Amino acid sequence: MAYVDSLLSKCTSFSQLKQLQAHLVTTGIFQFYTCRAKFLDFCAVSSAGNLPYAAHIFRHITFPYKNEWNAIIRGLAQSPKPIDAVIFYVSMSRLPCKPDALACSFTLKACARALARSETPQLHTHVIRFGFASDVLLRTTLLDAYSKCGDLDYACQVFDEMVVRDIASWNALIAGLAQGNRPTEALQIFKKMREENMEPNEVTVLGALSACSQLGANKEGERVHEYIKIKNLDCNVIVCNAVIDMYAKCGLVRRAYEVFNEMKCSSTRVTWNTMIMALAMYGDGEQALELFKKMGQTGIEPDSVSYLAAICACNHAGMVDEGIKLFDAMDRCGVSKNIKHYGSMVDLLGRSGRLDEAYKIVESMPTVPDVVLWQTLLGASKTYGNVEMAERASKKLVEMGSNHCGDFVLLSNLYAAQGRWHDVRRVREAMKGQDVKKVPGFSYIEVGGTIYKFMNGDMNHPKWKEIYWKLDEILLRIREYGYVAETNYVFHDIGPEEKENALCYHSEKLAVAFGLISTQDGTCISVNKNLRICGDCHVVIKLISKIYEREIIVRDRTRFHRFKDGACSCKEYW
Repeated sequence: MAYVDSLLSKCTSFSQLKQLQAHLVTTGIFQFYTCRAKFLDFCAVSSAGNLPYAAHIFRHITFPYKNEWNAIIRGLAQSPKPIDAVIFYVSMSRLPCKPDALACSFTLKACARALARSETPQLHTHVIRFGFASDVLLRTTLLDAYSKCGDLDYACQVFDEMVVRDIASWNALIAGLAQGNRPTEALQIFKKMREENMEPNEVTVLGALSACSQLGANKEGERVHEYIKIKNLDCNVIVCNAVIDMYAKCGLVRRAYEVFNEMKCSSTRVTWNTMIMALAMYGDGEQALELFKKMGQTGIEPDSVSYLAAICACNHAGMVDEGIKLFDAMDRCGVSKNIKHYGSMVDLLGRSGRLDEAYKIVESMPTVPDVVLWQTLLGASKTYGNVEMAERASKKLVEMGSNHCGDFVLLSNLYAAQGRWHDVRRVREAMKGQDVKKVPGFSYIEVGGTIYKFMNGDMNHPKWKEIYWKLDEILLRIREYGYVAETNYVFHDIGPEEKENALCYHSEKLAVAFGLISTQDGTCISVNKNLRICGDCHVVIKLISKIYEREIIVRDRTRFHRFKDGACSCKEYW
């Protein structure tokens, strides 16, 4: 069969492949299943091949052998419709020609690509039934499939049961946990991996950096970066991009900029876009636009992502006119606009109070506005108390079938701010009727290399009494500076005292208070919050930064807030 391998390797186009098939049929070689399997595999997978043609040949084989089944399943697993590989596997398993380890492996890869959550456990039972459980590569593929399908408990179970683990096993679990909203566990596995003297590679550190980014765990991120430098993994541009993104999302944008400037490898468009977006999220609009211009001067043409990052920079810095110019320039430069660009412009105009212009942008769109865009307009309407525009946006969201709690809460908040409690109750009843649950607020803070999570009104922390005492002390001290609780941020028809108590124990305040009692005077406190920081918390943390002489960085759902000396980097534009 070396003869067939040699001929296949010389085929660079589908027409040549068909000519080779004709030759093999004419000479009688094609009747041998080993030859057919090699041909099918090449035809189904290689760039010179044609998967539909391979499937056509396969269907005309009276009794396909295992290798022939494996060839077509492998090709389908890599195709745009990987679920077809699962269908073929099921057909194979019903025949006397039972699947082997390769067939299971290819099909599990198809499950991972198709996010076939229900089929993966069925493949797992086949792996055990057919006696392949000791195959390290196959179990790693199973682990990867569970991870990518979101069945992380099963993924952890498979990992724990593995007697022998290779680097791919560790990487699959770390990446799965990081991408599956379990970043704390991802970092725990990363630490365990190093404790067991398994050396992380580029893929490993990408998973660990992603976990650090989600948690805002800058100390852990610095340790991962130090390892990257020691092992020279920073010669990989993808790793460098991830390091920049990690520092940016941990609030250390200057450190991100240092990495950007000191890269050993050549930067790519992704590198520039990542850095521009980092500056945008930090509210440094002028430097972001300067970098955007410099990008073009270095010979890297900005793409749609570059323009989006630049417009976001204008958005977070209140640079309305500059944002409009960039948006208009996209047409002149031949860069296509997508719904995110329109959404950013609606947000930019909406934040500055130009709601009518924002609405005109919505009406001028060549595509149908999505839910996020109407939510953006609703949020701006709430900020500026425009009930008519808010009701218009809310109506559109209802028509689109949106059932997000934020839609109802924003409208309810707007009514509450104006004392329209009847309308508040009507919205709240609608939420109950549609079983809409409000997303709970929570915040992360890293202290001493450990990540702590706080919920609103949390009393689960071992030091909760000390934290609450610290909050009481903070409240007394900030009142001396004229602080009055902004109870309009509590949207319930209750008394002023109850409203003030409800505000006191927001998750970001608990996290900051814990940071004050757990870190040395003068050190920076960094908090990561899942929702947008509320107005009262914003005022309180500004005062804390002044009174306690601390720099405090809060990353919320939309941007970073750097509090120092009683002021915030957002300049009240958030």
